[in-house]
Amino acid sequence: MSRSYRQYCGLARALDVVGDRWNLLIVRQLLIAPARYRELLDGLPGVATNLLSDRLRDLEAAGVVERRLAEDGNAIVYALTPWGAELREPIEGLVRWSTPLMVRGPGDDRFRTEWLVVALRALLTGKARKAATVGIEVDGQLLQVRTTRSGIEIGPRDDRELDAVVRADAAIVLGLAAGALTLDDVPGLADIEGDEPAVRALFESRRP
Repeated sequence: MSRSYRQYCGLARALDVVGDRWNLLIVRQLLIAPARYRELLDGLPGVATNLLSDRLRDLEAAGVVERRLAEDGNAIVYALTPWGAELREPIEGLVRWSTPLMVRGPGDDRFRTEWLVVALRALLTGKARKAATVGIEVDGQLLQVRTTRSGIEIGPRDDRELDAVVRADAAIVLGLAAGALTLDDVPGLADIEGDEPAVRALFESRRP
């Protein structure tokens, strides 16, 4: 860590570790899945190669990130340590807090569908739901949301049968997940194939 606030405060010490530019976005990528260096570089458009190397080194030294052998045994991947993975809760809180900042849409900002893995988990956790497996397609890429009454799983499409598929722009999907929009607000902007009640249960029902 090159800088420190030198304050005996939990927030200040946390920011000493993850407050530098790009650090939390590196953590976001690793919350999606462990990744090789090139995958991190691709998932963080705009980061300089030397800066990413520096940030990974700092996060590794702080005990947030570790290097592991990939499952195929042919490469090294970066992954969160158990302590680093505890950043999921504050990151998801920031995602929920950001809702007013997202309503204007992406504008000229870059977007990758994989970023929805973290955002949708943050926005959908805590909603009442029936068990269902719903595909969400944005920019031609399909994510899978599997819901039960006890939890939610979000990730790439696997071999499970889908109850429904929703196709929409990222801003619409995020608005629905945040509760800022309902399906009735966006006729023609969200295409639903399959079990519409399952989609409504996913986006519109909340726990009392």
